[in-house]
Amino acid sequence: MLHIVVSGLQFLYLVCAAGLAIYSLHALWLVWQVRRLSPQPAPPPPAAWPSVTVQLPIYNELHVAERLIEACATLDYPPHLLQIQVLDDSTDETIAIVERAVAHWRAQGCNISVVRRSDRAGYKAGALAHALPAATGDFIAIFDADFQPEPDFLRRILPYFFTEPEGERIGFVQSRWGHLNRDYSPLTQSQALALDGHFAVEQEGRQAANYFFGFNGSAGVWRRACIEDPQTGGWQDDTLCEDLDLSYRAQLAGWRPCYVNDVAAPAEIPPQLSAYKRQQFRWAKGSIQTLRKLGGRVWHSERPLIVRLFGLIHLGSYLIHPMLLLLLLSIPPLLLLGGQLPSPMPLIGLTSFGPPLLYAVGQRRLYGSRWWRYWLYLPLLTLLGMGVCLNNSLAVWQGLRTQGGTFQRTPKFRVEHAQDRWHHSAYALPLDRVLIAEIGLTLYALAAAWLVAVSQGGFAAIFMLLYAASFAMVAGISLWQNRLALFKPLRARWQLPKHPKKTNINRPNHPALWCICAELPGRYQRKTRLPPETSCRNYTSAGTMQQ
Repeated sequence: MLHIVVSGLQFLYLVCAAGLAIYSLHALWLVWQVRRLSPQPAPPPPAAWPSVTVQLPIYNELHVAERLIEACATLDYPPHLLQIQVLDDSTDETIAIVERAVAHWRAQGCNISVVRRSDRAGYKAGALAHALPAATGDFIAIFDADFQPEPDFLRRILPYFFTEPEGERIGFVQSRWGHLNRDYSPLTQSQALALDGHFAVEQEGRQAANYFFGFNGSAGVWRRACIEDPQTGGWQDDTLCEDLDLSYRAQLAGWRPCYVNDVAAPAEIPPQLSAYKRQQFRWAKGSIQTLRKLGGRVWHSERPLIVRLFGLIHLGSYLIHPMLLLLLLSIPPLLLLGGQLPSPMPLIGLTSFGPPLLYAVGQRRLYGSRWWRYWLYLPLLTLLGMGVCLNNSLAVWQGLRTQGGTFQRTPKFRVEHAQDRWHHSAYALPLDRVLIAEIGLTLYALAAAWLVAVSQGGFAAIFMLLYAASFAMVAGISLWQNRLALFKPLRARWQLPKHPKKTNINRPNHPALWCICAELPGRYQRKTRLPPETSCRNYTSAGTMQQ
């Protein structure tokens, strides 16, 4: 029985190691695909500009809604051919901000309107589908709330739909995401490095090889006929990645994708680690849901074998995170049971430079001789990618078991400069319970490193220390960024007067203070009495009267 358990753990270890090697080889292959690519001349403008509807899905974005609306209202495009729909599902102060901004630009002659729904059914996909019948454009441009497109965006993107000989079959054109706040912090620098690699190498490499690739949900334009094609099926809300889902269904229906690396739409990078983890959770869960939904159709399509394989690898790319986690979890029990680690490390070592090379090539393609300044953040990105593997593994698990789910938006704070602050925003996220598990995994990885060093030594022990550093960094950043919220109750307690007798706290017109002091232990509780006409349960923690 013990032998079976040991063999099972060794098999699990080998499967996970092989999965990591495949992921690295996949990165190397995409680097190879872009090796000879050079900037292509932009296509000429069409003989007649088409009508365009710009859709702006928004939900509780009081910090950035006005910036987005202004950027889209000032797009350089014939006014009689441009319609802007603000798809506002907000429930907070964003409603008033949107109404004010829309009224301002409508008075300037802009064809802009607000589309609201009675509920958030289908979330972003539901909002896009709900507004489409009222759209007047033959092409649909989509921008999320954190984007700020350049005025010439439409004039540079739309000509790709009219290129010969197959321009009429192009279903969507995706632009590259730029960065509004790359230099805000090391955390935003590392995220920008990952995004640059995704667009400048992964997206461009897939296009160069005629592989499947996805619409990124924002900063792109759809041909309306493609969305409404019965074989495509329109916007659907049974996955959390409605953009990836629709783009794959469109390609399976015969529509062609197009990626334009030379056109960038700047966007805000999440400055809070908890916001980044939420974003990654949604992307991971939605990608795996799309794999479950469309994986069979991709495999049984008439595309060449390598195209189908790379399509499945793309849809299942977040599976690398449970592989990383299982690799770590399998080592201590394997060694404690007297087993030996298999030796796939040479293979992993030979292929491990795939992702670093991909990010280096991405920086080189985008920034020329300055590439190394940004690539220096690779160690931080490596720790970040490994440190969120528990968060993303939980997302993968949910994606494998369920359809749809709650679309939890990534909070935006409009932080563009080093002096901008987000900590006091109502959108700042609290600590989540995953933090406790991440601290536990830090200790687990340290124990695994010690076991490996004692029994085998070598590269595997260093790999375990890398796990420990990753989880420790993610947990540490989360605690540091939430330090104000963590210590706020303590500060509030110590700011109470030390000598209640010398204050006017006993005045009956301060019922909220009565409630606070009545909840404190010790001398405050003994020396205070609630006025007979008040009761603590009638007041909220903010000191306002409950109705």
